[in-house]
Amino acid sequence: MDRQIIFHGDYFIDFYKDLELKVKQKVKHVLELIRQVDRVPEKFLAPLSGYDGLFEVRIECQSNIYRVFCCFDEGKMIVLFNGFQKKTQKTPKNEIEKAMRLKKEYFELKKIKT
Repeated sequence: MDRQIIFHGDYFIDFYKDLELKVKQKVKHVLELIRQVDRVPEKFLAPLSGYDGLFEVRIECQSNIYRVFCCFDEGKMIVLFNGFQKKTQKTPKNEIEKAMRLKKEYFELKKIKT
């Protein structure tokens, strides 16, 4: 399996460029795994229940936890949205709302282009 990974806007890139080198390497590793592995373990990619079609990429580095929201498009393409460092058990609602807004924006822009 070879999924394509794309970015919607600069949200992911802005998040990524502020990370430490070790974390960047781990993010690259997890994204590469998602790109290539047929059935990605939920440890690395999981649906967000209650949020239609929204997934989170899960990255752990040392004792820090990071999340990147994404969705699938046309089955094989993964669209990355915003990312953040998780500091509590619960995922911040404002980050989820931002991801849902970006997902909606992505599909609306796609409709315009076709």
